Amino acid sequence: MVKHEKMFIYYLASLVFWGVAGISKLLIAQNFITPFERSKGRETATYQETIEFYSALARKYPKYVRINSYGATDAGKPLHLVILSQNSIFLASEAKKKNKRIFLINNAIHPGEPDGVDASMLFARDWAMQPQLRKMLSEIVILIIPIYNIEGALNRGCCSRANQNGPIAYGFRGNGQNLDLNRDFIKCDSRNARTFIQIFQEWDPDFLADNHTTNGADYQYTMTLLATQHNKLGLKMGNYLKKELLPQIYNAMDSAGYAICPYVYTKGETPESGIIEFWDTPRYSTGYAALFHCFGFVPEAHMLKPFKNRVMATYTLMHCLARILNRNAPTIAKLRQESKQQVVVQEDFALSWNLDTLKVNKILFKGYAVERKPSKITQLLRLYYNHNEPYEKEIAFYDEYSPTLLIKKPLAYIIPQAWYRVIELLKLNQVVLHRLRQDTVLEVEVYYIEDYKTLSKPYEHHYLHYEVKVRKEIQHIQYFAGDYVIITDQPRNRYIIETLEPQGEDSFFCWNFFDSILQQKEYYSDYIFEEVADSLLQVIPELKLAFEKKRIQNIEFSKNARAQLDFIYYHSPYYEKQHNRYPITRYLKNIDFSFLEKSISKDK
Repeated sequence: MVKHEKMFIYYLASLVFWGVAGISKLLIAQNFITPFERSKGRETATYQETIEFYSALARKYPKYVRINSYGATDAGKPLHLVILSQNSIFLASEAKKKNKRIFLINNAIHPGEPDGVDASMLFARDWAMQPQLRKMLSEIVILIIPIYNIEGALNRGCCSRANQNGPIAYGFRGNGQNLDLNRDFIKCDSRNARTFIQIFQEWDPDFLADNHTTNGADYQYTMTLLATQHNKLGLKMGNYLKKELLPQIYNAMDSAGYAICPYVYTKGETPESGIIEFWDTPRYSTGYAALFHCFGFVPEAHMLKPFKNRVMATYTLMHCLARILNRNAPTIAKLRQESKQQVVVQEDFALSWNLDTLKVNKILFKGYAVERKPSKITQLLRLYYNHNEPYEKEIAFYDEYSPTLLIKKPLAYIIPQAWYRVIELLKLNQVVLHRLRQDTVLEVEVYYIEDYKTLSKPYEHHYLHYEVKVRKEIQHIQYFAGDYVIITDQPRNRYIIETLEPQGEDSFFCWNFFDSILQQKEYYSDYIFEEVADSLLQVIPELKLAFEKKRIQNIEFSKNARAQLDFIYYHSPYYEKQHNRYPITRYLKNIDFSFLEKSISKDK
């Protein structure tokens, strides 16, 4: 361990020893004591206090701290971004020019889980004030979103988190539209999400830490950690995360006095049944980040631990992550660049995955004995964790997923300009788009939606589709000047494919962006279509053969006049081709795209 690392661990350990009261005494003269410290760890800062704190810090230390208003939120207030830099690097372009690694910290996506809000205030203050900390962060720029869900933070109360141990008052999970913003990174129903994506795409972070407080089982740890699912990151980045980064994080936290474990997402009712690595689809922050080759982390402080302890554990983890990114900067830069280059030429992409229960790791887990006793309320047996019976033992950890659906990428996707909501999101995520300058007919592969299931109740403003099945056809389709072409030779291929392929778990189709294609627009009248159907059977022998075969094989069909007319109608030229036809098509021909250069221009 190098000298600076020893100083770093000693510094963090001393904070744990002193406690919040000690920190307050040490820094009272500096006039940057937070509401968390003034309350001795019982209160979290309000939105106004948080922004005023960072603004004052930026005024006091302009060489190291800047606070910017980045864009709109559903609250009508701007989303702020705090930038911490050793070298006055406050623009993304400058950071890229200087080859700095970027660490983005997001707070209060769930404002009832405010640990990160206060931890980040302490983190930023100490980093700005203390030269020994700045020296250890020479290779990185740190970005902090002070409060992401501003609307939820302003909706402050005492009681919405029934199982949580403090603070005294806190915000609400839903935002101004009552959306859970940690389900909004693909569909972008909120202004918050669109502004977050603007920040994310502009800065292209190497690490993302999205601070949370966890519900669920009881155990000894103050902090657990959910990391990007390593199989989804690709072989090199995934292996590096699992074999290098996570062990470094765990060791650093343990040395600082905060042993941690993977996020406790249990296979059965209690941790003894095993822990499953959480499947973070692109709707979540870490799943979204993975589409762009970013290492994502969700620190999950344990709700039953005192608020003071949770904040200090989060604070410590932020320091550990920053230090590890700084120390591994060249390796991480190389890995991410290789990953971006690889995905440009990658042919096959996974759209769905299953947990591989045959591959089991063992981890040492610090828990409490699970027992049963009669409930005072129901008089029935209830589960409880006996704190008088702590244990430390090996449990199963399931962290391997295998792809269940692979698709081969097309050379390009064609998107009619009518689907502007999708086009806007593609632009926001900096996908390279081109536009047709003139009308043209293209031979493309089209999907027809054959079957799907839909949630029976609304989920985050949508009736989400799942288990989508498609069939393919080759068709010649008329396109018009202004329609969009996405050539799949770019580092954003994962985002492109997982959102545009309808079978993707968080595709735009599954989020209802294309539901209008599922409604038939033209029909027929029985008494008129009878004569037309008879004529069709006379002139289309294969239709007549299929019709008669079905009448013989299906008794119910032979007794249902409408069903028989429907069969003929749906197999006739009168049935609309657009019904259930997915509007984004796949261009497959292995030809030189130069023939399109005169009719395609890069979209500005």
